[in-house]
Order: sequence, then C-alpha cells, then structure tokens
Amino acid sequence: MFSGSIPALVTPFTAGQVDEAAFRDLVEWQVAEGSSGLVPCGTTGEVATLNAEEHARVVGLCVEQARGRVPVIAGCGSYSTAASMRMMKVAKEAGADAALVVVPYYNKPSQAGIAAHFRALAEASDLPIIVYNVPSRTVADISVETLAEVAKLPSVVGIKDATGNLARVTAQRLACGVGFCQLSGNDDMALGFNAMGGVGCISVTANVAPRLCAEFHQATLERDWDKALELQDRLYPLHAALFSDASPGPAKYALGKVRPRFPQDLRLPLTEASEASRRVVDAALAHAEL
Repeated sequence: MFSGSIPALVTPFTAGQVDEAAFRDLVEWQVAEGSSGLVPCGTTGEVATLNAEEHARVVGLCVEQARGRVPVIAGCGSYSTAASMRMMKVAKEAGADAALVVVPYYNKPSQAGIAAHFRALAEASDLPIIVYNVPSRTVADISVETLAEVAKLPSVVGIKDATGNLARVTAQRLACGVGFCQLSGNDDMALGFNAMGGVGCISVTANVAPRLCAEFHQATLERDWDKALELQDRLYPLHAALFSDASPGPAKYALGKVRPRFPQDLRLPLTEASEASRRVVDAALAHAEL
C-alpha cells in the first residue's frame, strides 16, 4: 500500500503563522522530485506546536496540493486516545489516505494499554493506520507480540519503525506477515532495513534531497544493491547532519540552502540550528552534491 521515499514534511512558518504558500510549494516540489507519499503533521512538522485548527489546515493543504498523485499519511498521534480519534476524523474528512499514529507517549502505557489504544482507534474509524514506534521519544515501546496482535485489526496496515533495531524487521515480518508494511523511521538505517524486508522510509532527509532519496528507495525495491549502496554513501553524511541539532532546525536550514526562499522560522521550544550544526549541514550538502 505504501512504499518508497515518504518525507515527514516540515511545516514552514512566517511571522508566527503557517506559511501556506511555502507549504504548497514544498508539497509540489516533493511530488515533482519523485517522493512516493507525504506525511504532514509528524514530529518533523513540529506537530506538538500546532493548535487543532492549524493541524487540520496543514493536513487539508497537503491533500489539496497532492491532488491524489501520491498518498497522504496524516500525523494523528497523541497520548490521548480520544484526541487521536478526533485527529483521525479530521484527517479522513480532509481526504487523507492513512493516519500515522505514534505509540502513546509520556504516560508510559502498558502493552495492554497500547493494544487497547490502537483497537479503540480502529473501531472508531476505518482510516488505515500506520503504527509509529519511536521509543527514544515516547519511552513506551510496542513489543513485537503486541504489534502482531494489533496487526490483526483490518485497518492497521503497517509500522514506521524508529527503534534503531534492525532485527525487529525480521521479527515483525514473521509475527505480522509478509504483507504488513514496514517503513523505516531512520534514514541512516534504511538500506539494511529494506534488505531485511522493509519497503521504504518515512524520511527527514527527503525534505532536503527528495530525488536522491526516491532513487535510493527505488534501487532497494528493485534489489539493485550496488546503486543503493552508492546512494547511501552519498546521502549518509546528510542523514547524520540533519540530527546534529534538535530536529527540524538543521532540516529547515538545509532547505533554505537548496530552496533559498524557504522560511527558516521554528516554534519554541525549538530553535534554529547552531553554527556548528550549520557547518556540518553545509559539508553534507556539498558531499551529496546538493
């Protein structure tokens, strides 16, 4: 259902407001450059700083601008099940193709609570759900066994796995079935992830290098490992550089380099990339020939 390079889109701000024209331009560029899907309102989109109206508007803008050319997977995660339900309702009404739902964060639910969370969401909406597992941010980690239970729900179609544990790909493939969509949440590990059965990545780097990321993932899907390795080596410093300071500060700085009019504003508590981070990003962009 979903595969390839799927950018977790940054949200551009100008004078404290969502810059709708810049966001539309970003979506159009991503589609033209070969991205195979779009994720608005994810972590990279500073979703925690968006109010409900802005969240709905950003999802709607993405759907409108994509015009059905690529699927839109709307970020709908929260530590509140009721809040996630509301977000999924808004996303479905906007025309999104799926919801990206993070494992509930901060309150550290049990495995039973995590399963109940996704079960309640699946019962409340038929919008396809991609589970997002990122224990470094949520603390809670959906186990392979719990994911297998959740994967039995008809609308739970895949996972964005940002555990950093490549062995999970095989374990989850065996537990959930070969048709369960596994997307990497770590650009730097996507080569190994896809070799072990993954089908793509919900990517930060694709914000900045959409064509290279699209070509990389297409090479892995075609099992052209020599080409994939060549592109991995070209992109790897950029994967690292975009996390040389709090994300998405470095990504917005890099976008300003490759798209000179792209807005650089972030919302507190996030701040612009440090001078040291900028130097690392500049070197990575040069290495990638961007």
